[in-house]
Amino acid sequence: MNRYNPAKVISTIENPIKRFSNIKYPSILPTSSDIYVYTTQGDRYDILALKLYNDSSLWWIINRANPTQPSDSLYPIIGSQLLIPSPRRIVSIILDYENLNN
Repeated sequence: MNRYNPAKVISTIENPIKRFSNIKYPSILPTSSDIYVYTTQGDRYDILALKLYNDSSLWWIINRANPTQPSDSLYPIIGSQLLIPSPRRIVSIILDYENLNN
C-alpha cells in the first residue's frame, strides 16, 4: 500500500465538478499483543513504521492507533507513550482500510 496513491475522484451527472473523496481510516483499538514506546527527540511515525514493520508507508497505522497525537504531523509529541500495533495485526488493519476506501 502506497501512501501516495491517488485519491478517488468523484464526479456525477448532477454535479460534474471533479472532487476528491475523503480517506477513511479504521479504528485501531489496543490488544494484548501490542507494544508501547515512549517517544524521544527525532522520532517520526514513518521511521518507527520502517523499524517495526519494515515499511515506512505504514506510518498512518501508528498515528491512527494514537488518537491523542496530532493527526496532521509525522512527529509524535516528545515524551509521550505510543501504542504500536503488533506486526501480526498489520494485514488485518490494511484489509479494514481497503474495505473502507473501496
